[in-house]
Amino acid sequence: MPTNRRPNVLIISSDQQRFDAMGCYGNEHIRTPELDRLAGQGALFENAYSQSPMCAPSRASLMTGLFPRNHGLWANGVEIDDRHRLLSRVLTDAGYDCGLVGKFHLGAAAEGRTERRVDDGFRMFEWAHDPIHPSPQNAYHRWLAENHPDVFAEFSATLAQPWETEAGNQAKGALYLDTVRPEAHYSTWVAETALDFITDDRREGDQPFFLIANFFDPHHPFGAPEEFRALYDAETLPKPVGSVEELAGKPSAQADWSATSYGGTAPGFQDYSPDEISEIIASYYAMVTQVDTQAGRILRALDEQGLAEDTLVIFTSDHGEMLGDHGMILKGPMMYDCAVRVPLLIRWPDHIPAGSRVETVTQTVDLTSTILAATGMTAAMPWAQGQDLAPLTQPEPKRASGRDWALVEYRDSNFPQDPPIFTTMLRSGRHKITIWHGDPATDRAAEGELYDLDTDPAELHNLWHQPGSEQLRTEMLIKLVDTQTGVEDRSRPRVAVW
Repeated sequence: MPTNRRPNVLIISSDQQRFDAMGCYGNEHIRTPELDRLAGQGALFENAYSQSPMCAPSRASLMTGLFPRNHGLWANGVEIDDRHRLLSRVLTDAGYDCGLVGKFHLGAAAEGRTERRVDDGFRMFEWAHDPIHPSPQNAYHRWLAENHPDVFAEFSATLAQPWETEAGNQAKGALYLDTVRPEAHYSTWVAETALDFITDDRREGDQPFFLIANFFDPHHPFGAPEEFRALYDAETLPKPVGSVEELAGKPSAQADWSATSYGGTAPGFQDYSPDEISEIIASYYAMVTQVDTQAGRILRALDEQGLAEDTLVIFTSDHGEMLGDHGMILKGPMMYDCAVRVPLLIRWPDHIPAGSRVETVTQTVDLTSTILAATGMTAAMPWAQGQDLAPLTQPEPKRASGRDWALVEYRDSNFPQDPPIFTTMLRSGRHKITIWHGDPATDRAAEGELYDLDTDPAELHNLWHQPGSEQLRTEMLIKLVDTQTGVEDRSRPRVAVW
């Protein structure tokens, strides 16, 4: 039975997982039994959005509780500002034992850099940006060398200097460490390190813990161990939604991102044959299933240790993946649901009813506020801009209505472009608007997208210039400006009239 002590908090996060790549979200082709079970034990959020379609800005929103415009980590490769107190630091100061395993990405890591460690409060900090990252601080490599020396030796011989070619981004197929035997895989390392932390006997008495287990899959390059890849027949899986031809009615930069990904630095959708795209989808599904398997091990450890009833568990991802939809792969300035809508499951026994499904639009900053509320620490981060999601899960008439919108921002956040690309998206109720900004933000022409997700959930038909959509476009533009004004950081107190 739950106790009155503060709950443990466990965040399990995948990387680049779109919302529909799970069985519990209605995908009958993918195998995610462990996470489907978690969904049945807690709440599933139907319309959860990341704060950015790129890793670092989104992850910084989780750790600071701020929208990207306020935390300032506007792009991959930008360092988090030291003035921001992170969620983990706040919880450590409140007596939590805090740990992280896997990717963090609140700082620069390209060209073999070791990500700068900030005052994060983590006692356990087992960092590895990705499987091939050559930093000497890559904890996965140390684990490999100790536990699977043959795999580490083979990796060292075949890809000794991956930073020279940006191998992970430029690879058209899987790299060696993507397909190694499961017991030597990065995802297994994340799970085993998480298990070590959960069972750590250095915590005294009822000291609660906060653990982030950051998996790298299903981030590209696309590949999985054979036993997972063999679960899927590429020929029978769903084909991408939309096409290259569809982009004629979309903002012009999307055609460029169809031809080459990452602004010309990586292969694009048009570099692949239809069969190769089908193989990417099958590998992506296999990677998700591998994460599901390892996440299941972590969840079972909570049961075995008698901790499940006292642990707030969150499963989510930092952003999505185009996966061939709309004639594009990977990620970038695009704001389609496949790129910015993510899975979100929350389990907290006795507080969140099992089997809840929440249609209200939610976003990453809400997770910060939910954790703060659950741990009694809301006052410690008064600047946090999210909402507590627990009240949204309650049965009527106790269920709170919540705020039914999400704001997503991209500020030339991928590989830099010339001119830079800036996009801003607002999902409000059934409608979505995306602005591709022009002057004075950038020398590009201003363009836009407008969708009614009730009648066009696949976002195939851009209403921006459609006759009869003028009033909706104006209403959504006004709502976007009002939302941007509403999320300005005004957390500093006003101490007098003047």
